[in-house]
Amino acid sequence: MGGGTSLSSHRAGFGVFRSKAISKSTAESAFADSVNCNDNAITTSNAAHSPRNDNTVKGSVSIAKPIKYDSKRKKAAFTLAEVLITLAIIGIVAALTIPTLVQNFQSRAWDTASEVFQRKLEESLKVMNVQGTLAGYTTTEAFVNELSKHIKITRICDNDDITTCFADKVTWGTENEEVEMADVKRASHFGQDSWGTNTVGVQFANGVNAVLAYNPECVQNQFSNQITGTSCLAILYDVDGFKNPNTQNKDLRSINVSSLGGSSCSFEVGGICFGTPFQPTALTAADCNANKGKYGIQNCMTGDNDYWGGAMKTCADQGKRLPNDSELLALANDLYGKDMSGGDGEPVGVQTLDMNKMSQYGLPVDNVTTYGGFYLWSGQETDASYAHQRVFESMGTSWGSNGGRGGSGPILWAVCVGE
Repeated sequence: MGGGTSLSSHRAGFGVFRSKAISKSTAESAFADSVNCNDNAITTSNAAHSPRNDNTVKGSVSIAKPIKYDSKRKKAAFTLAEVLITLAIIGIVAALTIPTLVQNFQSRAWDTASEVFQRKLEESLKVMNVQGTLAGYTTTEAFVNELSKHIKITRICDNDDITTCFADKVTWGTENEEVEMADVKRASHFGQDSWGTNTVGVQFANGVNAVLAYNPECVQNQFSNQITGTSCLAILYDVDGFKNPNTQNKDLRSINVSSLGGSSCSFEVGGICFGTPFQPTALTAADCNANKGKYGIQNCMTGDNDYWGGAMKTCADQGKRLPNDSELLALANDLYGKDMSGGDGEPVGVQTLDMNKMSQYGLPVDNVTTYGGFYLWSGQETDASYAHQRVFESMGTSWGSNGGRGGSGPILWAVCVGE
């Protein structure tokens, strides 16, 4: 082996020979083969340095395939015209539904605020009745000063300064008459001609503004839980203060107010002037026996729960009266849109009650949806225990002569009419 060449020497020499043997043109050709000349992508990678290509032999070159762009391929999307049409449809639906939703929300808010205020007012008047401070005043001012001890009042305005406590103008009646509140200075401007007292403006701490008048003939009984005290005053109140719309049966509510200023009717049907519907308070036996001629009552009940007699008294105090059977029929014909006449207790054919007119007239719409209907007292008396009344239901009406005068509750209402 002397002088021989080792295997390692041969290998080293072969490597040198190979490196010299590769021509310039061959190297350029090899480089060109490793490059994709497509402009979309050029990728050279060594498998030893590319963890994403586990199958590539170490030392080899990985060539990425070119990404081809298909110019004919269409992308899914809405056109501008489709977007605009969709937006227009959404806008139309919103314009139709949002005002109704807002109006319904406002109505519920006004109703709730009115119920809360009346409940607090009645609680205060009941306390005054128990304490013996409900009756005996000759002026509205004296009554309000006592009332302020039981319900928080932030401001009191005399009748020459009503608009400091109340809105300058309000809308009243079905004819949407605009009334200047500066002219509402007497109880007679509320339809209470016989009271003879002034009005007083009041702002309550809960945000309710009001104008009220006191009834000097107010009756109290410290041992009776039937006296709510609401017959002692007439009150026009706005549940949201000075905010609009200041309109009757919306934010503007009332107790014992049958007319306002120059307006003589809350609504008119067939030439009959109807006042504001109300729920009567009970008439005591003593009051009935002492004043039944004045109230137009022939027979007095033995108990102190004569609600029909209370309705008669309220209308008489306003210089008005309860409607007779024929006048209630005229109202029924108007609300149902056809002749609804029938015999005593005889139901009339199915006919839908006009709820829109109900709302316009201030009649209890909620009672129809909640209880199925309501009753209105007639001024026609049967005897000491019964009087006539007409029932208004969602799908029909009838009248009866056996309405219990001692009946009370949310379904029993009354309305006065003028001559």
